[in-house]
Amino acid sequence: MKVRAFNGSPRKEWNTATLLRHALQGAASQGAETELIHLYDLHYTGCVSCFACKRKGSTSYARCAVQDALTQPLALAVAADAIIIGAPIYIGAVTGMMQAFIKRLIFPFAGRQDNRHIIHAFMNTVG
Repeated sequence: MKVRAFNGSPRKEWNTATLLRHALQGAASQGAETELIHLYDLHYTGCVSCFACKRKGSTSYARCAVQDALTQPLALAVAADAIIIGAPIYIGAVTGMMQAFIKRLIFPFAGRQDNRHIIHAFMNTVG
C-alpha cells in the first residue's frame, strides 16, 4: 500500500507537518510505503482551465496537462492507495497552495461518471 501526505503549510516543522508525519508513521507501522510532500517547496500554478484533461482521446485525458513542479506530485497522488492532506486555515480557508493542489488534482475527474463517488467522498471530507 502506498500512502502519500501533502503538506499545504509554509512551515515544514510546525503543527500541520507534525500531524502528517505522525499519520504517516501509523501507516508505515502497518506496512505502507509512505512519503511526505511539502507543497511550498514547489513552484506551480492553479488550474488554468485549459480543459485538456476533459478531452477524450487526448494525451492528457483525466490528468492535468500543465507541466510544472506539481506534475510529479499529482501523479504520485493519483497512483497512491491513500492520500492525506493537511493545511492550516488562514482567513477561513486552507492555504492557496493547497487550494491550487486540490483543484488540479480533482478537476480532471470532475464530471466523469466512473469517478463520481471518489469526487463526492473527497469533497465531503475537505469541506
